[in-house]
Amino acid sequence: MKKALFIFLGLLSFSGLAQKKPALVVGIVVDQMRYEYLNKYYDRYSDKGFKRLMREGMNCTDNHYNYAPTVTAAGHASVYTGTVPAIHGIVGNDWIEVATGKKMYCVDDTTVQTVGSKSKAGLMSPKNMFTSTITDQLKMAQNYKSKTIAIALKDRGSILPGGHTADAAYWYDSADGYWITSSFYAKELPTWVQKFNLEGRPQKYIQKGWNTLYPIASYTRSAEDDSPYESKLSGEKAPVFPHELKGGNALEVIRTTPYGNNLTKDFAIKAIDEEKLGKNGTTDFLAISFSSTDYVGHSFGPQSIELEDTYLRLDQDIADILAHLDAKLGKNQYLVFLTADHAVAEIPSYIKSKRLPGGSFDNGKAINEAKAALKKEFGELELMTGADNYQIYLNHTNLERLHITKEAVAKVLEKSFKNQAGFAELVDMRAAALSPIPAIYREMIINGYNQARSGDYMYLLKPQWFSGYKTGTSHSAVYAYDTHVPLLFFGWNVKPKEINQRTHISDISSTLANWLKINEPSGSIGKVIQ
Repeated sequence: MKKALFIFLGLLSFSGLAQKKPALVVGIVVDQMRYEYLNKYYDRYSDKGFKRLMREGMNCTDNHYNYAPTVTAAGHASVYTGTVPAIHGIVGNDWIEVATGKKMYCVDDTTVQTVGSKSKAGLMSPKNMFTSTITDQLKMAQNYKSKTIAIALKDRGSILPGGHTADAAYWYDSADGYWITSSFYAKELPTWVQKFNLEGRPQKYIQKGWNTLYPIASYTRSAEDDSPYESKLSGEKAPVFPHELKGGNALEVIRTTPYGNNLTKDFAIKAIDEEKLGKNGTTDFLAISFSSTDYVGHSFGPQSIELEDTYLRLDQDIADILAHLDAKLGKNQYLVFLTADHAVAEIPSYIKSKRLPGGSFDNGKAINEAKAALKKEFGELELMTGADNYQIYLNHTNLERLHITKEAVAKVLEKSFKNQAGFAELVDMRAAALSPIPAIYREMIINGYNQARSGDYMYLLKPQWFSGYKTGTSHSAVYAYDTHVPLLFFGWNVKPKEINQRTHISDISSTLANWLKINEPSGSIGKVIQ
């Protein structure tokens, strides 16, 4: 009997260990991060940031987005819902509501008020997202006794990860340099946030100016500093170091410097302490999005010294967060994942200078000529309500009134677009499965199509072509340079491992749900990463 009791107690003890959950989950989204950046700057990183995550954690080396277009709002929503825009409804940063023809920003909500500022930057909420998030499911599983806090410079980078049930979502308002929220979450800012805002940290960072972290001659992985293909910060004569940060509204310019990430890190660490995250007797969730990488990437491009310097400094920010979690909660008491909301294309003018194919697509000219072609063929009645996300929205009321078929419109549109440099294919989004393009791209378009918010046609461009930008770069294509992003898991119960099989961004929430033994989000299509 003693032996049996000993075995029973041992099994009970083992069962208890197996059911133990992390005190805190920390989701990190790096805005506009290529998978390549983990390796490109690897030997310049410290041992305590990206390298630590890669060496001690699980590295999914072939992780991709499985829909188009790849943009910030859709990316953050997809990471946390475990599904695609066709299901969660966040089809872009902006879109046109098909039923009304009106433009919609992804997190717009005029029924709420700004909290923490006198500006309109707080008229935001997650109401436009159709499904639950992993953060919602975790709160539900714990009878809403856990805490969820979401933080990003961008409103959409905070609100969408926080989900519908977040205790707080905070974003940066450059009107005053304050962290703000909306009345969707609270009537007033917590005292600790008010005190943080009054410390004037953005102003202190700006006063430093931005020079390279290390001697500029050591940035040999990047192109020359004085490049005609890069954009200038406000008030600058050239896009070169040192950046003095004295032009325009410096509280806005700080976004396009590593200091925006520093500020985000400072605020996140303060939130861990003040909200006692990980010490509430439940599994709490902290969602952090580092936005400055996107601003820097857009302005200076993937080959710039500015971007390299931003990642070397972000490495230090991540190291600071991990060290703080170690000290506050203890190693293996927290679970971290790190990914990105999209990657990025090269600057077209830069790659053309290297004799590589690509270019800038004149979107305004293409749309205006398409409208003119439609009017020439069918008369003056407007047949196009608008264009967004490389999609054309048709006026179906006028089509029916004139007895014009979509097929007839498509022929005119395709003929017009074929005259534009960089155009590849016009795809009927509702019938994308029949398009004569590779199956992988057909599936991405289907996954990105939501009939209430997407256009009738998507015009695909050739690789390394995108709209606008004489300097700087962008994203949102179906191609791998926009879809291949990092995915790292680290901490609680994660063993060092490299996974080279294809994984998708929608797998993140399914994997977390499986590990935490909770329901996956309501629209989840992801698979558990083995």
